[in-house]
Order: sequence, then C-alpha cells, then structure tokens
Amino acid sequence: MIQKIDGKDLAEKLLLELKGKPKPKKILAAVLVGDNPASISFLKQKEKIAHELGVDFRLYQFNKPEQLTNDFLRAEVGKISHQKSIGGVLVQLPLPTSLNRHYVLNAVPREKDVDVLGERALGAYYANRNPVLPTVVSTVQRVLEFVEFDVSHKKIAVVGLGFLVGQPIATYLMARASDLYLLDQGFDPAILKECDLVISCVGRTGLIQPSALKEGAGVIDFGYSFLGGKIKGDLEVDDPALSKLSFYTPTPGGTGPILVTQLFRNFYLLNPYDTTTLE
Repeated sequence: MIQKIDGKDLAEKLLLELKGKPKPKKILAAVLVGDNPASISFLKQKEKIAHELGVDFRLYQFNKPEQLTNDFLRAEVGKISHQKSIGGVLVQLPLPTSLNRHYVLNAVPREKDVDVLGERALGAYYANRNPVLPTVVSTVQRVLEFVEFDVSHKKIAVVGLGFLVGQPIATYLMARASDLYLLDQGFDPAILKECDLVISCVGRTGLIQPSALKEGAGVIDFGYSFLGGKIKGDLEVDDPALSKLSFYTPTPGGTGPILVTQLFRNFYLLNPYDTTTLE
C-alpha cells in the first residue's frame, strides 16, 4: 500500500526533540531583499517555528532592491553576521536577478551558516568536515529513516542538479548508494524505470510521471511551481499509476515543513551552548 509522507507530522516530531534541548541564547537572523510573496511566506513559516521554540528570530529587510549593489548587500550581511549576539544567519532566496547570490551568501561565516550555502560551509560539507548538513540532505535522511529505506543496495536517481538542492543531495548519496543516476536537462526518462528511489529537484509540474516509474519505487519531491494559483510538485499525483509507488512526499506538505525544522536543528547545532546532546 502506498505511503503518503506527512511532512508536517515528521516536522512536529523534530520540533518535539528540539523543545527537549536547551534553547540557544543567540539570535537567528534572516535577510530578505525586496517583497517577493513566496519569500515572505517562507519566512513567516520560519518565524512561526522560532516563536514555537522560543528562539529570538530577527528579520533584516532591504527594500528597493533595484537600488542595491552587490558590494553594499554583502557588506550589510557581513555586519549582521559578525554581531556576537547572532548565532545563525540565513539569506532568503531567491535574490533579485540583479544581485550575485554567491557573492552575498559568502559573507555568512561558516560557523553561522544555518543553510550551508556559503562557499566555506559548502566546501567543508563536500570535504565531510562541516558540523551541520545542508537542510535538503538532512530532510532526505529524515524521510528515508521514517520509511526504513536503505540506500546501500538500491538504485537511485537524482533529477535536477542545481546548486541549492540537487548537488548537495547527489554528493551525499555518491558514497552511499549502490547505483546513482545524476540526471539533468534532456535525461532519458527510461532510466527512471530502473530506480528504487527518485529524488526530484527541478520545479516543473508533472515532470515525474508515476506510470514511468518502477513498481514499488519511492519518490522524494523537492520541486515546486505554481499552476492555476496552486503550488504543485514535480510528481504528477493525479496519475492513477501513483498507487504503484511504495511512498512519496506530496507538495505542499511534504519536504517543505521538514526543511524548515531542519534549519532550526542546524541553528541549535551551531551554537556551542547546547550542541553536545544533539546527535
């Protein structure tokens, strides 16, 4: 029987774990550039979780992005990051196209990079030396632990190899999966028929058709896009063949809530006040 993964339920379980830990005394800072509705919505979710945990969450918003330069924003993010009272910094993406996200993200010190998006934190992660994992990676871990899926003897496909999602997940799986297919634009859909697990990170509605997948396969869906005013994932959930899957994460309500709580877990881990008891 197919299992629809309730991301909200998994997120609540992680929140309960965090509530049992000593709360960080430092501030979690969020940087928002402009007034992108989706970005504001994501930040409200993070603010809600912070309130639930009693974490001091501060928003630094920069309006009129068309007037901002890369150097100015990088300097401002650096100033925020280097305040001793701040224990974690996130830059809400996407940034306006006029700004260089890598240049700005690199202003966040590795020890405060809760998203693991700056070059120093990512470089340490790729070298297996970072104290926290990218939230997309720990979200995959959480889902696979829940469904008791052992990657070591499975064929896995990562569809979409972008900087934010696909690349960190692919790196994590390279040393763990029996067979790993890294698929980007123009891939042959027939490959998916061989895979026990498909992790999709594209953001194209209906890209993954259950009818094209292996019987009993699982799908972890990070992709999202808007269709008719509604948020949709890469997986086509209206396909009758969906029932042949063993599990999948829906959109919304799948990977999203888990990602947010994993970010707060990283915040706890990056603060020396209370990290010794978090495994």
